[in-house]
Amino acid sequence: MMKKIIKSYDYSLILAVILLCSFGLVMVYSSSMITAVARYGFEPDHFFQRQKMALIGGGLAFIVMMIFPYRAFLNSKILKFIVFGSIGLLVSLFFIGHVAGNAQSWIKLGGFSLQPGEFVKLSVIIYLAAVYDKKQSYIDEFGRGVLPPLIFTGLICFFVVIQPDFGTAFIIGMIAICMIVCSGMAIKSMLKLISLFGLFCLLMLPYIILKGFFSDEQMSRFTGVLDPFGNEGGAGYQLVNSLYAIGSGGLTGLGLGQSVQKYGYLPESHTDFIMSIIAEELGILGVLFVLILLSFIVIKGFYIARKCQDPFGTLLAVGISSMIAIQSMINLGGLTGLLPITGVPLPFISYGGSSILLLLISMGLLINVSMFTTYRDTYKKPVIVDNQPLQEIKPVQTTKNTSIR
Repeated sequence: MMKKIIKSYDYSLILAVILLCSFGLVMVYSSSMITAVARYGFEPDHFFQRQKMALIGGGLAFIVMMIFPYRAFLNSKILKFIVFGSIGLLVSLFFIGHVAGNAQSWIKLGGFSLQPGEFVKLSVIIYLAAVYDKKQSYIDEFGRGVLPPLIFTGLICFFVVIQPDFGTAFIIGMIAICMIVCSGMAIKSMLKLISLFGLFCLLMLPYIILKGFFSDEQMSRFTGVLDPFGNEGGAGYQLVNSLYAIGSGGLTGLGLGQSVQKYGYLPESHTDFIMSIIAEELGILGVLFVLILLSFIVIKGFYIARKCQDPFGTLLAVGISSMIAIQSMINLGGLTGLLPITGVPLPFISYGGSSILLLLISMGLLINVSMFTTYRDTYKKPVIVDNQPLQEIKPVQTTKNTSIR
């Protein structure tokens, strides 16, 4: 049985993750070595070494999640720990949180920093997948099936917004929408949700206008996108230098390590704007390499969701794939001027221990779902998890809804 399970793993997906993480590690070193010395007074390889340690820790977690049966997360004790642990971490930020980037989003642990908002993304995915799995028989009942999961998601988004971290809150909200669309819920129930959300926005509009919900710095991110070159020394500074970096790369780039913009011109060159440095040093070919691998992971994730007969596994795959896709689009949109800059890192590539750890845990979970699905389809045998054969689990119904199946 073990040999059959090992053969059932999706090694193309594992290879894509390894290639992206390895490429990202090289680019973190290239894009951060000047910043490390000139801005922080560190050794040139400071951020490279920290990212390498995060990848080692994330790699171990990746392997554990590949082996750990994903349906164990349906256990009520584990699910309660995830729910209350997520809320507890976010609340703790108001007491022990560290301010960075004008947001109280970090917890300092010795020489390391932890960003709870990153891990809460996966908590929401697991929670929504578990809840909608259990509520399949009455998923369209507004009081029991529709509203309760949204209360938890709304509470999480509220705690993230008041840090303030609008980028993470937006990503969580979009992930929730994707999972709801694929949950098996009827269109009529979705329209009720849209109406409820629209009413909430109308009620919040006077508060946003009168109280100044966004600070001047946050508003500058919107104005900077509208006319970056008209305010090149102010709100448009980051975007203008990002565009300079992208434009100077051409087809093959200036060469690895040869970026000009990383010499103090482009802030956050190793985090939010690392793709700009990739474009400058490796050109369109380097950018395409990253985009093809990211697209492959996202498309493969939705294929796994489509193939899986277990509602819980399907929704996990949808949530994880949506998270990577949404985060990639927001990052790329920000550095090209299509969207406001929100401080969202590029998955697998940008520097950030919390981000890379979350992504590797999530990918391990996605590959775990893929393995169980492939094993069942290939060998036509049930895999016993939680004392229940996976092939006997009732799939999401599709007669009157918009499920991906």
